[in-house]
Amino acid sequence: MVLAAVTGAHGIAGEVKLKLFADDVSVFKAFNDGALTLRSLRGNIARFAEVSDRTAAEALRGTQLTVPRSALPPLEEGEYYHADLLGLAAFSDDGETLGQVVAVENFGAGDVIEVERPTGKRFMVPMNEHAVPEWDGERIVIAAAFAAD
Repeated sequence: MVLAAVTGAHGIAGEVKLKLFADDVSVFKAFNDGALTLRSLRGNIARFAEVSDRTAAEALRGTQLTVPRSALPPLEEGEYYHADLLGLAAFSDDGETLGQVVAVENFGAGDVIEVERPTGKRFMVPMNEHAVPEWDGERIVIAAAFAAD
């Protein structure tokens, strides 16, 4: 499961900037099957034991930080992992096929899913009970009012 991605070096001592896909990646100490060991995390700035200078940090640009799914905490009712939503078939609550979930973003006010229609056109929907009354491992149902063109 991808928890973050390295976006570049930070400073000269080997720290890296991360794009975070999880609320708290600091609870994990090893990433990429043990190849990277987290020494510290301040916001989105990380230091790994194996990275000692800016050159090594720059070499990690684009690296996704992963952990096995089994390392993740169990989900409570109504919770989900972003990765579980990606690729789901999307339907409206009146039965119309809408397309497929292609992205999950969070701009600060909660998760927003992006659905790509078969035509290639995309639209975004807040991931809340009003817009998305149900989802499971096979499909996501979007209220028709939120899926209108």
